[in-house]
Amino acid sequence: MALSPALVTAALAQARTIGAIRVDTARIARQGWGENADKIRVDMERQLAQTLGPLYQRGKGATLHVLVKGVWLSSFAGGSGGGKPTGGGGSNDNFDSEITVLGPRGEVLQTFPILSVVDSGSGGAWYRPDVDQRRVAALIENNALWIKRYLGG
Repeated sequence: MALSPALVTAALAQARTIGAIRVDTARIARQGWGENADKIRVDMERQLAQTLGPLYQRGKGATLHVLVKGVWLSSFAGGSGGGKPTGGGGSNDNFDSEITVLGPRGEVLQTFPILSVVDSGSGGAWYRPDVDQRRVAALIENNALWIKRYLGG
């Protein structure tokens, strides 16, 4: 889906300063991510602060609340369909979040869903001991980039 130039211009004109970043991973903790959910929360907050760049001015502006709804890693990291054109479904990892921008009185200024889909090979070689952490990091980075785009950055 392509955005019209007018829509892109309007979105960029609405760039909003973010003064606080809050990430909620309680849902994925209950889905089985356990203690890893807290690491995802910390990594997502750090990645957003870095990715937003000048849009993020701690203590000045709106609060960005990110609800992480789901993180799914494909069981096969190493390409889709085994290299065969009719080999079946792909092997993508997914990161599902919902973004809410809150004003100074807690009013909702903006809300939207983000679904990041990244090839499961994004974490590098499947036999590396940290491959899953690298795949999650790739999903977090992708999700943060989409969030920045939706915020007008």
